[in-house]
Amino acid sequence: MNYSVVSGRVHKMLEVLYQDEWLVAVNKPSGLLVHRSFLDRHETQFAMQMVRDQIGQHVYPVHRLDRPTSGVLLFALDSDTARLMTELFANKEMEKQYLAVARGYLKEAQRLDYPLKEKLDKIADKFADQDKEAQDAVTCFYPINQVELNVPVGRYATARYSLVKAIPETGRKHQIRRHLSHLRHPIIGDTTHGDGKHNKMFRDDLSVRRLLLVAKKLSFVHPVKQTKLEIQAPLGEEVLTLFEKLGWPAQESDYKI
Repeated sequence: MNYSVVSGRVHKMLEVLYQDEWLVAVNKPSGLLVHRSFLDRHETQFAMQMVRDQIGQHVYPVHRLDRPTSGVLLFALDSDTARLMTELFANKEMEKQYLAVARGYLKEAQRLDYPLKEKLDKIADKFADQDKEAQDAVTCFYPINQVELNVPVGRYATARYSLVKAIPETGRKHQIRRHLSHLRHPIIGDTTHGDGKHNKMFRDDLSVRRLLLVAKKLSFVHPVKQTKLEIQAPLGEEVLTLFEKLGWPAQESDYKI
């Protein structure tokens, strides 16, 4: 992340992955909210406002990333393009690919069709229907790398982990996190659906304090140009340093998907 100085104040600059007159995509760091939320009233930085200030014009969010997830975050630059992009997402014409570090060995590719109950917030969704039926949720998972560490975690003498590519076919809240947890391969760093013992080991032994889930790539047909567009985010130094410690390939070029 770069920095600029405006009126004597230091401002962080988000990495721009793609920009034209209709769209802008940035690399959202883990821990950054997409937009202001009364659930995080004390937070002062949001991706939406940072991008707006950085490029000097209003932006329109067309999808979301969880606060702890890093990677490709896309905005439209006008309301008409925002509507077209929202339709692409709604019609499942947008392919999203993620990389995650998960507990255990995911031994083979699989397509998980497992409906999920809508996640409601106690405050924001206080008046929402609490008894809605589970919604369709489908994710495809592909194992990429695996490692066994001679570190006792819980009742086992060693600990196994997998690098997993995830392609969600639907867009439910926390879908990849909840689906991997359902498969008993929770994502490392997931404090809601994960395994606290393994999260602690990664914090204490490997100095990793984030959710190991990256929105790696977005692929879609540009709504105005009508050409295929693929936008990829780098994994970043923290994740690649971890991969090196795990004995996995540790160059950005190793993870072009």
